[in-house]
Amino acid sequence: MTNSRPVKFTDTDVLALTDKGSAELKAAGTSLSAHELEILVLIDGKMTVAELGTAARKMALADLPEFLAKLFVNRLITNATEPSSDVLEAGFFTIDVPAGFFSASTSKDHSEAEQGVSSLNRDGYYVRIARRPAAHREVQEGHKYTILVVDDDPDLSKLLKTYLSLEDFVPGLAASGAEMVKAFRQPPLPDLALLDVGLPDVNGFDILVKMRQHPVLKAVPVIMLTAEATREAVL
Repeated sequence: MTNSRPVKFTDTDVLALTDKGSAELKAAGTSLSAHELEILVLIDGKMTVAELGTAARKMALADLPEFLAKLFVNRLITNATEPSSDVLEAGFFTIDVPAGFFSASTSKDHSEAEQGVSSLNRDGYYVRIARRPAAHREVQEGHKYTILVVDDDPDLSKLLKTYLSLEDFVPGLAASGAEMVKAFRQPPLPDLALLDVGLPDVNGFDILVKMRQHPVLKAVPVIMLTAEATREAVL
């Protein structure tokens, strides 16, 4: 970095991701903090600093400039009002997100998958971020990993069961929140849960929250297997 001037933003500055920032959201794992990830998710399209301060739910407004400056210096975000910045070189781009684009759909005829595909097609919005475990878990030699698939689509569940079996995993199936609870009560505890959002009796995100509050289940890794592609779903 050749520019040593302090990084400052005004409320009217429009922020956008760089190629590097976009790649960070699409990576299989990240070392960024929760606040830094939240900023990247929120400005994936295009957002002013003032709008970002209003949208960031868990961040103190006084801390926002510090996080923005760090992301800017690390070339994960750029100031869209100054595309010729001498701090950032190639990789500048913005995505214009129409007003109300991420609001809830009023149509009852669209399935979860259809809504998700529509979102991806319209804006190319894509996030594949994951938290890495704090410590590597030791397993006994010959241990076969057990994976619990929680999805109410029988065809998808059957496909995943077949695929996981071929890869030498031990798959388990649950089609609802109630069946998932039943599976957790039967040993062994799954090594991983593939969790859908749109279950018939409960929202998958609600299950995730309760798992993270449970003294035993909080240690079970969870991958959200869903077509939900809104900023709200990612956050």
